[in-house]
Amino acid sequence: MRIWDISVDKLCNKHLLGEHRELHAIWSILVNNKKGYSNHPETLRWKGKLKALYLRHIKLVKELKKRGYKHKSILAYKLAKGKIRQTQFINSLKEQKEILKSKRCSCRV
Repeated sequence: MRIWDISVDKLCNKHLLGEHRELHAIWSILVNNKKGYSNHPETLRWKGKLKALYLRHIKLVKELKKRGYKHKSILAYKLAKGKIRQTQFINSLKEQKEILKSKRCSCRV
């Protein structure tokens, strides 16, 4: 599971779509108190930061639409509580860029 901290316009389609799918998984785990992946580091870093996760989702959706994808999976704004900004990182931005570079995809990092 991963929510990148890199600007969404830099992500290739594969990583943009993958992040969107995983963001919904993390959202569901946190708002529904689900057990699966609840102790995963990526899930834990978003605990108490649903507003920041919601805002990341808005950025993803704008980019998806810009690239011609249709979006129908909305998040409930009323559940977007907590901090507005993510400040906890599993990997630094530099490390995240290196990880994406090593995947040899079309991400622009």
